[in-house]
Amino acid sequence: MTPNFFLLGSPLTQERLSWIDESLKFFFVKLYPETLRHHAKLKESVFTFLITGDALYSLHEPETQQVWEKILLLPSVRIICDRQELDLRGVSVERLKMKYPDQIIDHNSLSLNGQTSFWRDVVKIARQHEQPVPSTIGYLQIESPYMHRSSLSTVQCLTAAIEVQAGIELYAYLDGVHAGHNGQNPTEFDNIGKGLEDLAELASKRNLHCHMLACSRCAAARGYSTWDDGHGIVISTCSIKPFRIRNLNEMIARFESNHLILGENVASIQMKKKGQPSALAGSDKGRAPPITILITRFPYGTEYAFGALSFAVACAFNGILTRVIFIEDGVYTLNGTHHLNKDTKNFNLQEVIDVVAGSENLQLYVYQPSLQRRGIVKNKNMTAVLDIGVTELGQLFFNPTQGVQENHQRILFF
Repeated sequence: MTPNFFLLGSPLTQERLSWIDESLKFFFVKLYPETLRHHAKLKESVFTFLITGDALYSLHEPETQQVWEKILLLPSVRIICDRQELDLRGVSVERLKMKYPDQIIDHNSLSLNGQTSFWRDVVKIARQHEQPVPSTIGYLQIESPYMHRSSLSTVQCLTAAIEVQAGIELYAYLDGVHAGHNGQNPTEFDNIGKGLEDLAELASKRNLHCHMLACSRCAAARGYSTWDDGHGIVISTCSIKPFRIRNLNEMIARFESNHLILGENVASIQMKKKGQPSALAGSDKGRAPPITILITRFPYGTEYAFGALSFAVACAFNGILTRVIFIEDGVYTLNGTHHLNKDTKNFNLQEVIDVVAGSENLQLYVYQPSLQRRGIVKNKNMTAVLDIGVTELGQLFFNPTQGVQENHQRILFF
């Protein structure tokens, strides 16, 4: 079996781990039941969880640790922890490690500078997912620097990619565009802007591809001035030199390629090559890997839900089979009837969904267990959003997709 991985850095709730656990059970029970019947332990892990940042707390907290134990009872599952982030937080994984010594890895590989690097392990796992070895590794950054440590992860991950002679690409979206602001001068943190400039210089010295794109809509909303040189939008002095502020479609065009794309919370899933295609699959004929976007946050408190939906529409418009799943707090997007004053420039997400419903290559779903957990129901008028449960979620993740030639898909958490 081909390996799959989850890269998780944000706080992990019991709810999120539970639906991940249920999805993995679908994988083994429905697709590979022989591994359960014979208690087979494969030489290579089928599922690897790469855990960093605040997600590490879930390995220690009793409520979430119980779910991890269920996951670790499944065949060929392992967890690789970010040792430096564990030490920073004073978090211990010894209790889990005593029970599952071969499945909990809390020491990382050595990088070229002689220090251990979690991101070297991430890149190593990532390179197992493409044959031949990937020439490019991308990273989707959606959070601002300094307020969030994920921007430091971006620099560390792309540095590890260059160490293994892979080209690098950065996709700055939502508040992620701030990572490329010129003149950053933090006193207590690593300078993210300089780190990105150093990466571009290092890639150039090694004759490696380096591309850093920022969404023009997100940049304009945040005050990044630009001008048009007749060939497209050119960044001004408000951004570091490697950054290129471009229309979102230009960024999405890079998602049409087969290279690996990482981020703070992502997954790469290998769909079963043989067997019955998912009844929920689409009919896209392109070679681009399908994208599943999980909208996990409340609809209006932040830009995440709107940004995720905009990103999904852009992917579908560019011919990428795109599934949007409203899950966890994202299900509130579909609850009740949302009203908006005519004088406001805010957006009504339910109206946005109505507008994009039926778009080619775009499919919309809501995870019923998340609705039930909150004691709410979907607006009966939101008929374009299909109800799914545990089985259907597993089908979307793991079953082959009709008409799509690539056998893996990208999962992005918003």
